Amino acid sequence: MAEKSFKYIILGGGVSAMILRSQLDFEIEKSHEIWFELRLIVGYAAKEFASQGVKPGELAVISKEAVAPYERPALSKGYLFPEGKKTILPGFHCCVGSGGEKLLPESYKQKGIELILSTEIVKADLAAKSLVSAAGDVFKYETLIIATGSTVLRLTDFGVKGADSKNILYLREIDDADKVVEAIQAKKGGKAVVVGGGYIGLELSAALRINNFDVTMVFPEPWCMPRLFTADIAAFYETYYTNKGVKIIKGTVASGFTAHPNGEVNEVQLKDGRSLEADIVIVGVGAKPLTALFKGQVEEDKGGIKTDAFFKTSVPDVYAVGDVATFPLKMYGDMRRVEHVDHSRKSAEQAVKAIKAAEGGGAVEEYDYLPFFYSRSFDLSWQFYGDNVGDSVLFGDSNPSNPKPRFGAYWVQDGKVVGAFMEGGSGDENKALAKVAKARPAAESLDDLTKQGISFAAKI
Repeated sequence: MAEKSFKYIILGGGVSAMILRSQLDFEIEKSHEIWFELRLIVGYAAKEFASQGVKPGELAVISKEAVAPYERPALSKGYLFPEGKKTILPGFHCCVGSGGEKLLPESYKQKGIELILSTEIVKADLAAKSLVSAAGDVFKYETLIIATGSTVLRLTDFGVKGADSKNILYLREIDDADKVVEAIQAKKGGKAVVVGGGYIGLELSAALRINNFDVTMVFPEPWCMPRLFTADIAAFYETYYTNKGVKIIKGTVASGFTAHPNGEVNEVQLKDGRSLEADIVIVGVGAKPLTALFKGQVEEDKGGIKTDAFFKTSVPDVYAVGDVATFPLKMYGDMRRVEHVDHSRKSAEQAVKAIKAAEGGGAVEEYDYLPFFYSRSFDLSWQFYGDNVGDSVLFGDSNPSNPKPRFGAYWVQDGKVVGAFMEGGSGDENKALAKVAKARPAAESLDDLTKQGISFAAKI
């Protein structure tokens, strides 16, 4: 059993965390989409440490995964494209997603950072400032950044009959994506059922359709992406997907599966009594932050580890970032947990800046985050900024049959625009949306917003 000591440790994905059915406050009938957070967050934290002048041997990055941190959104997009079009490593290692330097495995060594991969942490003693791996190795630290991310919820957690059949797949890490690619190649032109109508459901349905699969998407809600989309916005995407050949079944859930004698899934049984043939099933019904390792040692809130505006936890010298952090969302005056790549990147950078500033007797400004979400599928690309509360209005061309649809929406609460969405927007238009969501200007009327459309944001 080896022991190593570091000034800083960034603990990435893959910590040991048993999710018991009794612990889950989740109903399959109310399936939630996954905000696709990346454990690339450790890459962004490492990059910020390097830019702050970390000394060789001071910093270690620990992850269960066998590859260096990468841009996780690629897994549900380019990584699944047909041969000749797909994105592969090292093309999407951190930190290319934000236009930064690509950190290849050797880059960490060159920067004096120890990259400890294929290492599962099974015990954390925050009081003793130590981590223990499954192999029995001990890692001591002075400052810890918890960047463990989330893990997918699996149908086997709920005792769904046949959910352990082969080719019932999930997508979170590159190993998961490799299994999806293998199944796509083995079942060319076959039938795929996607369980869930959120980020994963929409992006994976598009990727499978691009691979010439017969695709059916199943989800229990009245429309797709219900945590973000209004019924009008969802109607556009559902019709667009239908026009692309994706079948959509709403208002029911997968209640069981049957398999061939070789154990591979061959049928999805729905709660409403229907059955669907399937060569592949991909499930995206939610995620749970990986905090079990720290239970009882650190204050929690809203399902995550509670932090301040610098991502400090209740335990001295312990920080939490990304999916696992419940932090003060300054512009709305409340505590929130945000599951998305943009916050993951920015929270990692904020924590490192705060750590280094405190060491020098200084301070950084409080984290003032503007919620931001985006997605790309088929030829579509949308961005959302702010909060989707209050009344909403739609503007622009939302005809899904048009070759280049371009439309948007505003959300208005207490007479102020608090959220903005755009499909097919230009770079300048998306910047204008961010500006209006941050400024929260007064809106004279919903009708006026509809008439002005994107020009309202452009004037702010």
